[in-house]
Amino acid sequence: MTNWVFANSEVLWGLLIVPALVAWYVFRYWKEHAIIGYSTTGFLPKFGGYKAKLIHVPFALRILAIAGIIIALARPQSSSSWQNVTTEGIDIILAIDISSSMLAQDFKPNRLEAAKEVAIEFIKSRPTDRIGLVIYSGESFTQCPLTTDHDKLINLFQNIKNGMITDGTAIGMGLANSVNRLKESDAKSKIVILLTDGENTAGSIPPITAAEIAATFGVKVYTVGVGTKGQAPIVVPDMFGRKTVQMMDVNIDEESLQEIAELTNGTYFRATDNDKLKNIYSEIDLMEKTIVEETQYEKKYEQFLPIALIAMGLLFLEFLIRKVYLKSAFTDV
Repeated sequence: MTNWVFANSEVLWGLLIVPALVAWYVFRYWKEHAIIGYSTTGFLPKFGGYKAKLIHVPFALRILAIAGIIIALARPQSSSSWQNVTTEGIDIILAIDISSSMLAQDFKPNRLEAAKEVAIEFIKSRPTDRIGLVIYSGESFTQCPLTTDHDKLINLFQNIKNGMITDGTAIGMGLANSVNRLKESDAKSKIVILLTDGENTAGSIPPITAAEIAATFGVKVYTVGVGTKGQAPIVVPDMFGRKTVQMMDVNIDEESLQEIAELTNGTYFRATDNDKLKNIYSEIDLMEKTIVEETQYEKKYEQFLPIALIAMGLLFLEFLIRKVYLKSAFTDV
């Protein structure tokens, strides 16, 4: 970015002399040149031709030169400024349960869509962090590795849905897969946000074992249990394939989720509606702030010389017009 400044800006007040000189010139010209009215000018000779039309040009050039000299004395400078940004980023894996129970409608429109919406807003609020996405149900896989291309990540996030993988709730596999994505990270903080609405029912790795692995690699896990207390409405197909709404018990293994958080120096949260889920992500966002340091640099370049040279050129041009062209302005009659 380039800006112009004046080192001696007070000198610019001298430009006030320009309108004063113009007013003085106009006043003197009309005072020294009387106006005489004639019914016809045919008997008068034509003085000077095109040269006579240049009579005011020397004054105009001198005024421009004076203005240029004043501006040059004010020392105009161009400045180039830039900044270096140093980021102590945080690597974050969002591990999302996409099992069939995540279609329960105690969240609007359902748990999975509510979780996606809140997570996308969380991603948008952390532009300097690398964030990845792991999904799990009966098994687990990485939907998006760690990336700063958040537009791509959000597109992939929007495309996740129930049924992408075998149904079930493999919490341990989801966490282990997330840790695997973070174990080689050099970030100052490595975070997993593990969201589920149930109990571990699938997978070959128990949740606590996965938590111990996370602790070994310095990964902090925030666990989030989603679901109302008691029962929640869920859409299920009947024997004829028609979708019906049934009330089902909400069974979240809060004890295991709390233990996972404690083993990894994280925190367990319980979300019972959309607003509480939003608040949980906002709280995590505040707890894990990225450090961004900006160092400003500026370099100035003197620009008075070109302006001074132009002013000198105008004065020389004025001299030529006055002494060469106008000297004989009224002798060529």
